[in-house]
Amino acid sequence: MQQQHKQSALFWRSPAMLLLFLASLLLFLQGAHTKIEADADGVVAAPVVDASTSNFNDKIKVFTVASEPTDGYRRYIRSSHVYDIEVTTLGMGEEWTGGDMKTAGGGVKINLLRKAIEPLKDAQDTLIMFTDSYDVIITARLEEILEKFKETGAKLLFSAEKFCWPDKSLANKYPEVEGKASRYLNSGAFIGYAPQVYALLEEPIEDTGDDQLYFTKVFLDETKRAKLGMKLDTQSRLFQSLHGAKNDVKLKVDLDSNQGTLQNIDFMTTPAIIHGNGLSKVDLNAYGNYLAKTFSGICTVCQEYILELNEKQLPVVTLAVIVPQAVPFFDLFLEGIEKIDYPKDHLNLYMYTSVPLHDELIEAYVKKHGKKYASAKFVLSTDLLDERSGRQLALDKAQQHHSDYLFVVDGEAHIDDKAVLRELLKLNKQFVAPLFNKYYELWSNFWGALSDGGYYARSHDYVDIVKRDLVGIFNVPHVTSIYLIKHSAFDAIKFEHKEFDPDMALCESLRNAGIFMFISNQRNLGHLVNVDNFNSSVVRPDFHTLLSNRYDWTKKYIHPDYANFLNESIPVPQPCPDVYWFHVVTEAFCDDLVAIMEGHGKWSDGSNSDKRLEGGYEAVPTRDIHMRQVGLDTLYLKFLNIFVRPLQERVFTGYYHNPVRSLMNFMVRYRPDEQPSLRPHHDSSTYTINIAMNNVGEDYEGGGCRFLRYNCSVTETKKGWMLMHPGRLTHFHEGLLVTKGTRYIMISFIDP
Repeated sequence: MQQQHKQSALFWRSPAMLLLFLASLLLFLQGAHTKIEADADGVVAAPVVDASTSNFNDKIKVFTVASEPTDGYRRYIRSSHVYDIEVTTLGMGEEWTGGDMKTAGGGVKINLLRKAIEPLKDAQDTLIMFTDSYDVIITARLEEILEKFKETGAKLLFSAEKFCWPDKSLANKYPEVEGKASRYLNSGAFIGYAPQVYALLEEPIEDTGDDQLYFTKVFLDETKRAKLGMKLDTQSRLFQSLHGAKNDVKLKVDLDSNQGTLQNIDFMTTPAIIHGNGLSKVDLNAYGNYLAKTFSGICTVCQEYILELNEKQLPVVTLAVIVPQAVPFFDLFLEGIEKIDYPKDHLNLYMYTSVPLHDELIEAYVKKHGKKYASAKFVLSTDLLDERSGRQLALDKAQQHHSDYLFVVDGEAHIDDKAVLRELLKLNKQFVAPLFNKYYELWSNFWGALSDGGYYARSHDYVDIVKRDLVGIFNVPHVTSIYLIKHSAFDAIKFEHKEFDPDMALCESLRNAGIFMFISNQRNLGHLVNVDNFNSSVVRPDFHTLLSNRYDWTKKYIHPDYANFLNESIPVPQPCPDVYWFHVVTEAFCDDLVAIMEGHGKWSDGSNSDKRLEGGYEAVPTRDIHMRQVGLDTLYLKFLNIFVRPLQERVFTGYYHNPVRSLMNFMVRYRPDEQPSLRPHHDSSTYTINIAMNNVGEDYEGGGCRFLRYNCSVTETKKGWMLMHPGRLTHFHEGLLVTKGTRYIMISFIDP
C-alpha cells in the first residue's frame, strides 16, 4: 500500500503553475506534441513522444490518481511515455481528501475511478488498468501487459505483496500460497475487464476510508471473488510489490547501454509494473535510475525538464555557507565562494560557523564582500548557535527573502568550477547536488543506499558513479555537503530528529515527502577536503595536512610556476656553477612554516653541543629548529620526494634515488645579535636545498650564500625560491653576514 497523495502544496505556488501543468497534461492525453518550455517558476511540461495512438491504448485504458505533480509522478509519467502508454490522471490539482495514508486512507481513489470509468462499464472488450503513480514505474508496453494478463486467466487481477495490511487479523483468511509467493492483496495496481472493475467499485466508501481494506474484503468473499474472476498476481508475473521482497528481485543492467530490467528471481518473471509500496521506496528509487530506458547509451533523464536561464529574470538564491566543524583550507574555500558565477544582487548570503578557528575569516569576508550581495548575515561561534539551529536559520532566511532556491555549501565542499550554481539551476530539480568526492578516494557527498537503520550502505553502482565510469543524474537516498533546494521543497524540510544528525534528518524529511534527491556527475564542479584527524589546535594547521589533503596542500603551498621548471624546454636559472634556482613554494608556505617554528620557539643555542643529533655534536652549528621537533619530519620527506626530487632529476642528469633520504631538515634563523653568519663548510649530503623564507631588503639586510671554490655569491635571494647545489667536495660555501633584521632559510641535506 503506497503512502502518497497527502496534499502538501509543495508544487502549487500559484494558480498559473496549476493551469500550466493541466494544459500540458491535456495536450499529452490528446496525443499532441509539445515543446519543453519552462514558466517563471521553472515548471516544465513533461516531454511528449510524437506517436500515433496505438490500438492497445484503445483496448487498455490506464488510470492513476495524483493530486500534485511530484517527482514520483513525473517519473511515472515519463515511464508511460517511454512505452507509448496513455494515462488518465484523476484528481490532479484538487484538494486531497483521502487521509494521510500512513495508517489508512485512499478511499477517494475508488470514488474518482468509479466516476471516470462509468461510461465504460458495459465495454466487455475494454480493459481498465489502475496504478498508483508516486511510487510506481512502468517497464513494458501495453502489448506485453495484455499478454501477461491473459496468461493468468483472470477477469480481474490485483498486485500481491508480502504483508497483510491494514488489518493483520485478516491474514489467515487468505488462500494459501506456495513457497515465496506473495499472499496478500495490494491495491497499488490492478487490471481487469471494464464490467468487472466497475462491479468491484459498486460499494460506497468514504474518501477517507481505506482502499486496500475495501478491495481485501471483496477478495476474501469467495462468492464475490468467483463472480468477478478475481485473482492475485502472487508470482509477480505482471505486478511487483517491493516491500518485503528485496531479496526476491534482482536488477540486471546491460553493460553497454546501462538499461535495466528488474527480475523476480524466485519465479524468473519480469514484472511490467514496479510498485515501491510501504518502506521500499528507497529501493524503487535506486532501481528507477535504470528502469524504463533511463539510459539509452546516454542519460535520457539528464535532457528532460532543462531550464533555460533568462539573464533578465534570474532566480533569487539564498547562498548558505555552513561550517559546523573545523576544516582545512578554509581560505581556499572562500575563494571558491567568491568566484561563483552568479549576480551577487540575486544572492542572499548567510554564513554560519560554530568553530572559533573560522570566525575571523567569515567576518572578514562579509566585511569585504557583503555589500555586493542582496543581503548578508553571519553567525559566529560566539553566538552559541548549534548546527541544527544554524541550518534552520539558513532555511528561515531563504523563506524570509522569498528566495526561489536555497544553495547550501558546507565548509568541506570546495567549488572548483564557478559555473556550479548555474549548472544546478539548469537541471530544474526540487533537490539536486553535484558529485563532490575527496581526491584519490571514493569518499563522496552522497550515499547510494541505506541500511535498515537508515545509515550508509554501499549500492551496486556507487563506485561507478563516483569514478564517473557511469555519467548521469541519479536518485539517491542521502546527500550532504553541497546541494540546491527549490522553494517548493522548503516546507518539507526538517532538521530535528531524535536519532539522526541534521544532514540525515534533512534527507529523511525529503524522502518522507516524496522529494527526490538527485546527484549529478555530468561535470566535475568541485571536491571535498579531508577533515579526518584535522588538528585545528596546532599553529597553521593547514600546513600539517599534506598527507591527507595533497591536492589542496599543493594548491595553497606550491607555486604555480613550479610546473614550468619540469619543462625541459625552459631553462633553469644558474646563479653559480651547478647552483640551480627554482620557484617552488608560495608565500603562504614560507609564512606558515616560519610561524610554526616561531610558535615552537625552541631554537638551538648555536653551540657545538646538540643533543638532537646522534653523538650529540654539531661541527658547524646554526641557530635552528628541526622539522622532527615540530612533528613535520614525515611530511617534509614527502614534500622532498614529490616536489624536489623531480627537479633534481632534471638538472643533475643520471642521479636517481627514490625515495629521497634526508636526516637533516631544519630552519635556520640569522640575526645580527644571535648568529649573523656561518663559517665555510661542506654539507653532509649528495645535494642540498636551501629555500628562502622571507625577503631580503624588506625583512632583513645582508645575508646570502658564497661558494668559495667559484668565488660566486647569491645575495639577492627571493622568498619561496629554492637553491639546489651539490653537497660534499665541490660546493664549499659559507653563510654571509646578516646586518639587520631576521633571515630565515629552510635547509635539507638530501641523501647523506
